[in-house]
Amino acid sequence: MISFIKIHSLSKNRRLHKAEEFSAVIRVKCTVSGDFLQVYAKPNNATFSRLGLIVAKRIERRAVRRNRVKRVLREAFRMTQQDSDVRKMDWVVRLRRPITRNDSFHLAIEVKLLMLQLLQQCRD
Repeated sequence: MISFIKIHSLSKNRRLHKAEEFSAVIRVKCTVSGDFLQVYAKPNNATFSRLGLIVAKRIERRAVRRNRVKRVLREAFRMTQQDSDVRKMDWVVRLRRPITRNDSFHLAIEVKLLMLQLLQQCRD
């Protein structure tokens, strides 16, 4: 019998769900902006980091593109989980402007760079 393991998924406890959780991170005002994204961060008491994504319909009208942006951002977040510095933080990533299909690679690089820059700014 073959068992399938979801190695490319972000578990429910690694995501921000409620509006209160999102607003708590945004209220800390520890933020940095790039060409495509704005990233907010807040230290948490957990042993792992959590991610919240804001991809507004008024910025990216088509659901297919919104879902693509979310997939790229979740994958970039998963790849940064090996960093011990990224742990114990709540992250909210907000799309600032529409992207083209060719910008997906730049989006992944930008989110990683912004997260590292934010870690340096928002140390406890």
